[in-house]
Amino acid sequence: MDKSVSFLEEPENTREEILKATYDAFREHGYSDITIQKISDEFPKSKSLLYHHYDGKDDLLLDFLEFMLDQAEEQFPLQPGEGADAHIEQVIDAMFTPGEPVTDEDFSRAMVELRAQAAHDDRYEEYFTRTDRFTSKHVEYIIRSGIEQGVFQEVDPEETAALFQVMFVGLATQQVTSDESILEDCRSEFERYVRTCLLRDSADTD
Repeated sequence: MDKSVSFLEEPENTREEILKATYDAFREHGYSDITIQKISDEFPKSKSLLYHHYDGKDDLLLDFLEFMLDQAEEQFPLQPGEGADAHIEQVIDAMFTPGEPVTDEDFSRAMVELRAQAAHDDRYEEYFTRTDRFTSKHVEYIIRSGIEQGVFQEVDPEETAALFQVMFVGLATQQVTSDESILEDCRSEFERYVRTCLLRDSADTD
């Protein structure tokens, strides 16, 4: 299973069994084709249990997303003392590696499809706003740490994190919706930005 949802490999209770079934059906069918019946096909218990806990597929999918976000917040706490310049390089590698940070291509494609629902569904908009804030918070922390460590220039951490967040979303969408690969050119230009506008040593020597 995808590393971001590996906590569902061995469900500990009925809710996690339902969420694992949701994950399996979601990655196979995507948002448009997923149904309660298709989730039930992956669920080892009675279909009636699904309706006992959820009103429909959107309620179930939103609970699944909330569960994933809760797990991410628990598993990725802010850790002081890490070299911010090395950390930001790891972030960039993840951004431009196809399938990262989610390694399952089917799941990545389904998540992009699901994000599109936020355009007309306030519940999904609220969720993806929260996930974007979660990601931005961590990048902002790295930027602030780098400024304190003297490896980053005196940039605005919030604005820089916002740029990274927009790149995250755009790259994820590009990777699963287009056959034309522009990632190499995009990475080259983004790394130039990081060298000239963020890293202090590179800026001092330019």
